[in-house]
Amino acid sequence: MKKHFTLQLSPEEAYQPEVFKNTLLKRAGIPLDSPHAYARQTRRSIDARGRKVKVNIEAELFINERPGSLLDYQPTYQNVGNAEPILIVGAGPAGLFAALRAIELGVKPILIERGKDVRARRRDLAAINKEHIVNPDSNYCFGEGGAGTYSDGKLYTRSKKRGDIRRIMEIFVAHGATEEILVDAHPHIGTNKLPVLVAELRESILAHGGEILFNTRVEDFILDGEEMKGVVTQDGEKITGLGVILATGHSARDIFELLYKRKIHIEAKPFALGVRIEHSQNLIDKIQYHCEIDRGPYLPASSYSLVQQTELQGKQRGVFSFCMCPGGFIVPAATAPGELVVNGMSPSRRDSRFANSGMVVSVELEDLPQYQHHGPLAAMYFQAAVEKAAWEAGGKTQVAPAQRMVDFVHGKISGSLLDTSYQPGLNSVNMHEVLPDFIAARMAMAFRSFGQKMKGYFTNEAQLIGVESRTSSPVRIPRERESFEHPQIKRLYPCGEGAGYAGGIVSAAMDGERCAERLIAAYAKNKGSF
Repeated sequence: MKKHFTLQLSPEEAYQPEVFKNTLLKRAGIPLDSPHAYARQTRRSIDARGRKVKVNIEAELFINERPGSLLDYQPTYQNVGNAEPILIVGAGPAGLFAALRAIELGVKPILIERGKDVRARRRDLAAINKEHIVNPDSNYCFGEGGAGTYSDGKLYTRSKKRGDIRRIMEIFVAHGATEEILVDAHPHIGTNKLPVLVAELRESILAHGGEILFNTRVEDFILDGEEMKGVVTQDGEKITGLGVILATGHSARDIFELLYKRKIHIEAKPFALGVRIEHSQNLIDKIQYHCEIDRGPYLPASSYSLVQQTELQGKQRGVFSFCMCPGGFIVPAATAPGELVVNGMSPSRRDSRFANSGMVVSVELEDLPQYQHHGPLAAMYFQAAVEKAAWEAGGKTQVAPAQRMVDFVHGKISGSLLDTSYQPGLNSVNMHEVLPDFIAARMAMAFRSFGQKMKGYFTNEAQLIGVESRTSSPVRIPRERESFEHPQIKRLYPCGEGAGYAGGIVSAAMDGERCAERLIAAYAKNKGSF
């Protein structure tokens, strides 16, 4: 027998398995000592709008039967070692999921990744943090798993029309993620667990005949008229296939330059730029959970989402939080020497004493008149200029420029800075001299409003750490609406965040699957079942 429940519980009832089970048994009128009773949650979300935090639960209670798996999806990977190949450039979420989908459809993926495998990549991350050395091919953005591997591992998306979200989640679970990601309304995996999961995805690709080339950077395309036949690597090797899925991520500036040089149509794209804001997690918990001391042992580290429209010189632009990392860390995300970029990540337990979030301003192409001579690379060159300014302000290392929040609004250099999760260290500066004027002015406007929306948020016990500039790609690689193929170059399939068609792990993974499906449907002789 199975019973369904929709409940609103206290955190103690929701997050203690035995207490939760007894709560369901009481609601069902079943003795607490029933020997063959099993309870599980199928959906969970936190409601912190009232003075007391509640947890909304959808649940199932099984009597005299064991619950089956929450998984519906069962992978049907076949061996494609001798099948027709497609090329996938970039082994981030889009590339990995494109490769798995190709295997399902009977086509061999050749995955080409400029960086190292996830284990070897760790040494280069340590070098950035400790020695301030940036390897342009192996860093927080480049390498197996892409930028998503060393991130919070957020798995929620608004892109519900782009693909099957549940399928993506279940593939993650099949490769080692916990079933909790199928339950939580805002699931995440955590940067400590993502490398293992990424390695399992790789093993599935290799075990079924796919090929992965690490330390292999694409430096040219093989074009036959207006068809893309393959790529040329840094060693001069020519690799050909049925077509190319270009899933290089939002930071592969050399690929954008190559496309422009080869006269392959690309477009400048609006994006957003700002800083990371770091508070103590305890302060954010007090604001969000209305607690006086701490959030207690049951509630997870709290998050927030803020947005404010600002008007400057008659132009409306949004200022908004981005990629909020509760219980997380700020990390150096530069992809080349001579630039400074910060990003956020969280471990699975979100147990750092710091909370950080990107706080960014929308940048439209009309905001960049002095960069228009760069054509479709205008926004990219603007982005690069701000990152260089941040690097110089930090002391020409990976030390980041920083300023306390209230000091920033008042234009005052902070006499001292707070403790930080950012390992390379901070340098106290006037961030108005680092950020473009229209960015800094809008952020200063927004911070006061955020302090009204979240009492206690606008405080000198928070600091700005800059710059957060890799929010999305500053370039769009166009593609046809239905076929996903580039409108000018046949057999080229722009994909994921770098092409301007995704904004996170799940949406990138879904886009990778769809690009693989479209390419294979158009050009493969032997197509698997869709």
